[in-house]
Amino acid sequence: MSSNELGRAASPYLQQHAANPVHWRMWTPAALEEAREQRKPILLSIGYAACHWCHVMAHESFEDPATAAVMNDLFVNIKVDREERPDIDHIYMSSLQAFGLQGGWPLTMFLTPEGEAFWGGTYFPKVAQYGRPDFVTVMKTVSQTFRAEPDKIAHNAAAVRKSLAQAALAARSEKTEIAPRALDELAPRVAGLIDSRNGGLRGAPKFPNAPILEFLWRAGRRLRDSFYLELVKLTLTRMSEGGLFDHLGGGYARYSTDERWLVPHFEKMLYDNAQILELLALCHRDSGDVIFRTRARETVAWLRREMTHPEGAFCASLDADSEGEEGKFYVWTTDELKEILDEDDARFFGLVYDAASGGNWTDDHGRTVVILNQLDATSPSPQEEARLAPLRKKLFEAREKRIRPGLDDKIMADWNGLMIAALINAATLFDEPEWIGLAARAYDFIVGAMSYSDEAGDIRLAHSWRAGVSVRPGMALDYAAMIRAALALHETRNWVGRRERDYLADAIAWARSLEARHRDARTGLLTMAASDASDVLVRLAPTADDAIPNAHPLYLTALVRLAGFTGDAGWIKRADELFAAVGPSAQTNLLAHAGILNALDFRLGVKEIVTAGPKRQELYETALGAPFPERIVIDIDRPELLPAESPRRAQADSAGEAAAFVCAGGACSAPITDKRDLLDRLERPVS
Repeated sequence: MSSNELGRAASPYLQQHAANPVHWRMWTPAALEEAREQRKPILLSIGYAACHWCHVMAHESFEDPATAAVMNDLFVNIKVDREERPDIDHIYMSSLQAFGLQGGWPLTMFLTPEGEAFWGGTYFPKVAQYGRPDFVTVMKTVSQTFRAEPDKIAHNAAAVRKSLAQAALAARSEKTEIAPRALDELAPRVAGLIDSRNGGLRGAPKFPNAPILEFLWRAGRRLRDSFYLELVKLTLTRMSEGGLFDHLGGGYARYSTDERWLVPHFEKMLYDNAQILELLALCHRDSGDVIFRTRARETVAWLRREMTHPEGAFCASLDADSEGEEGKFYVWTTDELKEILDEDDARFFGLVYDAASGGNWTDDHGRTVVILNQLDATSPSPQEEARLAPLRKKLFEAREKRIRPGLDDKIMADWNGLMIAALINAATLFDEPEWIGLAARAYDFIVGAMSYSDEAGDIRLAHSWRAGVSVRPGMALDYAAMIRAALALHETRNWVGRRERDYLADAIAWARSLEARHRDARTGLLTMAASDASDVLVRLAPTADDAIPNAHPLYLTALVRLAGFTGDAGWIKRADELFAAVGPSAQTNLLAHAGILNALDFRLGVKEIVTAGPKRQELYETALGAPFPERIVIDIDRPELLPAESPRRAQADSAGEAAAFVCAGGACSAPITDKRDLLDRLERPVS
């Protein structure tokens, strides 16, 4: 075969490379068979649409006919969207790390015709620089070694195979529970890693690290120690004041390249903003600081305006680059600000948004520009804010006339599940019921367009969808995130009167599919890829945190919630089995498993709040106002359907006109009929 086949791909990232002179293939059995028939090594390039260095390597090498000619001559070239195929990405990122090399994207791996990695790297420049060899020299050296030294290739491939097998073997070691005391013992250590001036983990680059921040928030609540809560508040405040946040259009960028949160890596990802939205809601409930409510509303406005697909679900990401330059869409010169705002308003605006000194960042072309931020400004007074709002609007409208960064408009079940749940959880704390409608519309699309029945009659999920094309089967995280979304909608169904679907039934069906297709019988862990995924060499079951949440902690919390909503102890038994299964991996590096620890804290300290009676609405809404990482709200709206012997039926029968029951630590309270008494009870620690 020849020519480039990416023009047939649905992925926007693959489409970006459809005009390359490289004879790109998609990851298919046919591409692997082509390599075997030609006895050529495979050059596997993995990236994603919003990846800046992916664009750089594409422009330097993949768009260059001379470089492409070498690629086409020596390799079968396969391009993969890491978001569309996270299972493939994880296999080969783990392979790179087995060589002792640091991972990142673009990921450039060299594989045998059978698909086994024998060497790799990340970005290779077109011209050798800073100790990095040029890409053509790398390719020629790899090809020569492949043909002249087959024993070396076989040795490297075997070493990777052994490394991947050892990871699976470690997971099969004796199941051990994580001791609850680990939560309290780790908290001071994690706090000691936080930058006391800027928040976040010390140093640069700085990432939001949502599992770490949730761990500290939980420690503050559990230990009744405001020190931990203040660290979370500091981090969220500095993130929200810095250039990481888009002060004109809303939404948070992927990470900050500096330690102050000033200079973002400008791409915006759906999954980051979902996790940050929940943290904003928790910090606002703790502190009442207006910045958290403001940023949450601005982020949801951005989500609605720029990230909502016409079909109702949420798009994946916005690129960092426009017109070939990182951040060009978002930055300003002082002359531009003066021209749009006039000199007096520009001076006032500049004092608040760090634009008074002529610039605060030097871009890739050596130009001094302004990244809007409030890191060194005092909070504007109401009068100043009244003046600032129309100035921001003017700048936003001027910015809208620029060439926009690319939108990756593929719909991903896992990322949508994260955002659906985040909107609902934040809505309960900010009293924004309209956000639940936005979430429910996205949910309806996933159910309607991305769920299907397999040959066994199980309800399955696709991983992604674009332009009517689905990537099947789904990954473990798709199920875990969508189960969480379904349970959030079930929990709030009587707040805003959403009864279109039986959300609990959806969650149960997906949990059964997850167990059937992703549970590794040897380890008890969840494999990323489904058992019927035919194009992966190995089904890995990672447990550690990453930028995108791990499936295990999401599913663990979902299992606890399923037990609460259904009254079926089988779900809690499965949760405890899974906690034992992840124990060996988690205890090798607790810090890297903050998500698992957060799920354990939920399992140990969750409060089940049962509301019953025909006039229970005020108590129900009060229960929903409790922090969502600590509670399950079970609203008994149809007591006649409960079995006569059910404890919930007994609670409903004793509720009278309205009552709430708080159950925790194996015991339930007497009926609570007053809103203030319920609030008081919910603030008490679980003994």
